[in-house]
Amino acid sequence: MRSLLSLFSLLAFLFAAAVSALSTSGNRLLVILDDVAEKESYSKFLGDLESRGFQLSFESPKSESLALFHLGERRYDHVVFFPTKTKGLGPNLTPNILVDFMNANGNVLVTLTSGTAAPNSLVSLLTELEIQLPADRTNLVVDHFHYDAASAADTHDVLLLPPPTSVRPDIKNYFGAGAGKDDVLAFPRGVGAALGASELLTPILRAPRTAYSYNPKEQAEVVDDVFAAGEQLSLVSAFQARNSARLTLVGAAEMLQDKWFDVEVTKAGANKAAKTFNREFAKRVSGWTFNEIGVLRVNWIEHHLNEAGGNNESNPTIYRIKNDVKYTISLSEYVWTTWSLFTVPANDALQLEFSMLSPFHRLALTPSAAYTSAGESESGYSATFKLPDQHGIFNFKINYKRPFVSNVEEKNTVSVRHMAHDEWPRSFVISGAWPWITGVGVTVAGWLGFCALWMYSAPVGGKRAGSKKTQ
Repeated sequence: MRSLLSLFSLLAFLFAAAVSALSTSGNRLLVILDDVAEKESYSKFLGDLESRGFQLSFESPKSESLALFHLGERRYDHVVFFPTKTKGLGPNLTPNILVDFMNANGNVLVTLTSGTAAPNSLVSLLTELEIQLPADRTNLVVDHFHYDAASAADTHDVLLLPPPTSVRPDIKNYFGAGAGKDDVLAFPRGVGAALGASELLTPILRAPRTAYSYNPKEQAEVVDDVFAAGEQLSLVSAFQARNSARLTLVGAAEMLQDKWFDVEVTKAGANKAAKTFNREFAKRVSGWTFNEIGVLRVNWIEHHLNEAGGNNESNPTIYRIKNDVKYTISLSEYVWTTWSLFTVPANDALQLEFSMLSPFHRLALTPSAAYTSAGESESGYSATFKLPDQHGIFNFKINYKRPFVSNVEEKNTVSVRHMAHDEWPRSFVISGAWPWITGVGVTVAGWLGFCALWMYSAPVGGKRAGSKKTQ
């Protein structure tokens, strides 16, 4: 009987593991909709989330049972906001509650659309994160050069853009990887945002140089008061908090709808139709937001003396000044299903600081080895250096913060003592002391020679015996 119960327990565990989300932060996903029937428009996007193991819950903003916390703990791990016609989201989704949700490591995906004003709670939250929306929330982004000739021949409000590439060469490209040469992104009837100077903000998809934001209610031929234009407009934006909680703003919720997934569109002036990259882009944006990609993990840290034949104890608490030390950190990156090797991008460096109040050393760690166990891979990065000639309390510090990857902050404290009396090198070992040792030897030898010469030399000009004294 016990064996049968054990078998059932094992099967239940395997089933739970099979249906659990591939996110590193949990599988409970709350979807906010005006009407549950609206989810039919996003059936492919939501179906992809369910196929990846997320447990979806649908709620209206005005639902009385809606609550992000229960007894001080998160009820959900992630929240998705689809456009809603209500200006307020109710007392359970205030800006303070949403900030508390992110402070508790919750992740948020916000979608907007032109013609529907964003709720005040979301506007306040985005403003606090230095994401500015147009004052007239019905503004939309148009481009008279990069638009879909079939669906927006007159309005030019369905932008066709190439999949995003790396913002900088030292940032990994999670969102446009795998796109074909002819693939395009359709951005239909969306809103652009202006990003502040916060280092926590990064644009995922920028508007082309020929795009601008305007109010469609204004029918003037020339638009004088433009909210933003060109690359000032961020169409899809990412915010990663200091605790690595993530918020993504998608300016066009319609780009996540079924009708824009894997369809063919024709760019103005082109004769060839192209396939949209929207479905894969939606997967990657949601995957990053919900911690399925771009998550770093510290597996272990080791530091020890780097001396041949010495006592190379692992992670000692005390060192001596001028010791040769080796520091190694093991990192893994979570990519969809497994922990894999983490490779530092080109033109970037993973740095180690050995500091007291200020760094005494700041060194770039170099790849040392790769390890694989139980289907998981990890990368080792190490550095070897000599401790400074200063005793005190020091820290091995790793502070790696880059866009689109979770933050790595590690600190290991050690004591550095001065040399003991019998640990100082003898004078004859120091080559710089040889002239002084030679001078001392010459002085001593000269003094001894002088004493010997004085003691064994006869007096000069002494008186003869028996001589008479004369006056």
